[in-house]
Amino acid sequence: MKIKNIFLAVAVSLVLTSCGIYKKYESKAEIPADVMGVEATGSAANMISWRQFFTDPLLQQLIEQALANNTNLASARIAVEQSEASLKAARLGYLPSFSLAPQGGLSSFDLSPVSKTYSLPLQMSWDVELFGTITNKKRAAKAVLLQAQCSEEAVRSNLVSAVAQHYSMLQVLDRKLEILIQTDSLWNASLETQKTLWENGKAYSTAVNQMESSWLNVKTQIVDIRRSIRNTENSLCKLLAITPQPIARNKWGAHAISSPIALGGFSAEMLRNRPDIRLADHMMEEAYYNTQTARAAFFPSLTLSGTIGWTNNGGGAIVDPGKLLLNIMGQLMQPIFARGKLRAGLKIAKLKEEDLQNKYVQTVINAGNQVNEAIADCQAAAEKHEYYQRQVATLHDAYTGTHELMDNGKASYLEVLTAQETLLTAQLSEAMNMYNASQAVIALYIALGGGAE
Repeated sequence: MKIKNIFLAVAVSLVLTSCGIYKKYESKAEIPADVMGVEATGSAANMISWRQFFTDPLLQQLIEQALANNTNLASARIAVEQSEASLKAARLGYLPSFSLAPQGGLSSFDLSPVSKTYSLPLQMSWDVELFGTITNKKRAAKAVLLQAQCSEEAVRSNLVSAVAQHYSMLQVLDRKLEILIQTDSLWNASLETQKTLWENGKAYSTAVNQMESSWLNVKTQIVDIRRSIRNTENSLCKLLAITPQPIARNKWGAHAISSPIALGGFSAEMLRNRPDIRLADHMMEEAYYNTQTARAAFFPSLTLSGTIGWTNNGGGAIVDPGKLLLNIMGQLMQPIFARGKLRAGLKIAKLKEEDLQNKYVQTVINAGNQVNEAIADCQAAAEKHEYYQRQVATLHDAYTGTHELMDNGKASYLEVLTAQETLLTAQLSEAMNMYNASQAVIALYIALGGGAE
């Protein structure tokens, strides 16, 4: 009676202890309201489609082509399909496995007639779930699938961003080339004027040499810009998985890039759309179920096995024709001493959970920092844009006036050189600031989630 009570107490203890093994993961993902370090401009919590964001028709075509052809994105899709296959296999873990194992043999003892034996068994093996091992492995496999999907989304978002960045770089290079070609024409005219003054004895040859040197410098910059355009086009072609070729594009400013702020504002909750934050959460989910599996390893496991088929080998006798063979066996295994492996496995799993929790916190902090930096870059580029416009207008007037003074002999060639070089620098800086502004808006878009398909 006492032994029966002991077994009953052990059974009840096992059942109560194992209840938590089946508990589902509860997300610990938290997004602090002040994580971005700036005041939210709205309550938008949904992702913005990249088609709303990038309205240039030619850019949209390039993005769609990249999404269809890019090899890195194709590899990410394959990883998702592999995880789906693993999840499907994990879901089938509740079912028994069957295998057909035909056997045959010939035997003879002391030159006696040869005995022929055969068997056609269908073998079964079934790991019966008692304490959540199969369930937790299935749930962990699903978490791995979700991680693969997040990774694919990250690749897609980064690909859209990269295509947009290359496209805007081509546009700003076109703008720079336009400025340099105009400067080439103007400086060539200045050079011809200086040559005429020199021929008439109103200028020194050094003035002509300085003017020509500056003009030739513009020529070399034109060559560099054209080379940069070719390089950027080739980089974009690699993203599109096509051979090197010219990229069709609209002029700068024809289709402005929309800011997430203009499309509905932003809030800290939008960070939940980021693939890296969701990936970090699903990694914690996988670690949680791995810990549950490590706990389940302390409990008994039940395996059922059996064989059914035909055989003519009846042990000590060989019969022909064969007879039906049926064999069923159950095995219950309770770990008692595993040299510390089970305890070590559980401790390692718990530490992994703790480590991933810390990494999740850091991922959220990094995300908020990226949003803050992108907003600051947007604001700085917007403020500088007005200053650059005024600077270019002022320097253009200064250059025109100085050139007129030189034509009338009231200013030296050095003043003209300084004025024209300062104007060119300001024009190129203004164009680069326009590019930086577009990059800051794209960075903000990615930092807030990367856009919906």
